[in-house]
Amino acid sequence: MDNPVVTLALITAAVALISVRYSPNAQTTESFYKGHDASGKVPGVLALTFSQVTTWIFARSIMNAAILGYFYGIAGALSYSAYYLSFLTGAAIISSLRFRHGFSSVQEFLSDRFGLAGTTSYNFVVGVRLLSEVFANLLVIGLIFGMDGSQEYVASIILVGAATLGYSLLGGLNASIRTDAIQMSLFLIVLGALMAVAIGSGSFDVPAMMSTSADAANPGWVLLIVALLQVWSYPLHDPVMMDRGFIADRKTTMASFYHAAWISVLCIMAFGLLGVWAGLNKLDGESFVPTLTRLIGNWPMLLFNVALVVSCMSTLDSTFASTAKLAVVDMRLGKPTVANGRIAMAVFMLGGLLMVFFGSKDLFGAVAVSGTASMFLAPVVFFSLWMGRTDIPVWSYLVAFFSAMAAAIFYFTESSGYTNLIGPLTGLEHKYSKLLALSALTLAIGCGAFALGMVTGGARPRLASGRT
Repeated sequence: MDNPVVTLALITAAVALISVRYSPNAQTTESFYKGHDASGKVPGVLALTFSQVTTWIFARSIMNAAILGYFYGIAGALSYSAYYLSFLTGAAIISSLRFRHGFSSVQEFLSDRFGLAGTTSYNFVVGVRLLSEVFANLLVIGLIFGMDGSQEYVASIILVGAATLGYSLLGGLNASIRTDAIQMSLFLIVLGALMAVAIGSGSFDVPAMMSTSADAANPGWVLLIVALLQVWSYPLHDPVMMDRGFIADRKTTMASFYHAAWISVLCIMAFGLLGVWAGLNKLDGESFVPTLTRLIGNWPMLLFNVALVVSCMSTLDSTFASTAKLAVVDMRLGKPTVANGRIAMAVFMLGGLLMVFFGSKDLFGAVAVSGTASMFLAPVVFFSLWMGRTDIPVWSYLVAFFSAMAAAIFYFTESSGYTNLIGPLTGLEHKYSKLLALSALTLAIGCGAFALGMVTGGARPRLASGRT
């Protein structure tokens, strides 16, 4: 076939059909919400690891890693890869939350420690994050197939979204994990082929790429520090990762997190290096996609787009599974039935479509806002979870929460140009420098409030390893 777009459409359709074929019709809530198969068996290490990786290598993550590498060199690639250290902090969070303290969900833990304020604020942030995941991945799909607003753009978003929602409705979390294994295998094949083409081009100069961020003031290095601040709280506010921490036994769960860490870092770094390589060879006025297409050709570029489509679908089905669990099991907005979970999935799909057609198109902005908002959970992890303190007053939690929300909103308005207050006050002009300042301030306020509350709360600390 001579048209890469038509070929990509056919490949997308084939992936969708295979996903539907391997998505069992869930008959029980254990299968739909907890990922068990029809016989009640839980996923093994390989299936759970592949599911972790492919659901966190979002379509927007691939583009973000490549574009950051394109503009900021190796520092940009490293900065985005650093977010995937979240699997290591996520493993420590699950180990403490589930296996040390004995809680069966994040909401149960927050309710025990901070009551209604804990669960309400958390569910709000998680709900917004899941909605942004639907939006961001559908947006990338549209941009792969056509210009913003074109018929191809609209049609691809609706058709791919509907196909992914279709098999997600069938099997819930069980279907998501089963199809993730297939999709991840295809993703690795495509990534391997793409890297082989790049390395075989003769211009993939690794030493030159390693020296692309010699300036210590490079925004990529600033973003790396931001990532290292946000990875402590980022996993706890990601329900897709957390949900997979409550499925299998301890050995399988911990192994899946550790393997997901190194695999995902390598995969994201590979796409970041493609961006660095393209940045070294760009022409004046040329953007990332035309540069990479010129370097590798139309058909290898098709592989890049296949990787985007596969990662989009795998992330979407996991997001739908987590939205169903959040709405029905965790928030108890309806009886915990398969039918109600399917309704929740459809509602979030509709919300994501509305955001695509009427919302912002800033992909990294969504990540940065989400990561900043999650930072109210950092002192929760440090003090309430890892230190085991149960004497932290609710006001400390609320101070951390509202400071993080204010920082997230403030970053959005600053990066979008609606406000310009940080620059005149601090001399910081680049948006990543502003993000670093806001992240550090949020972390300091949250941890300060928890430390003060621990000292002045007046309650006797309870440090028992089980629930208190």
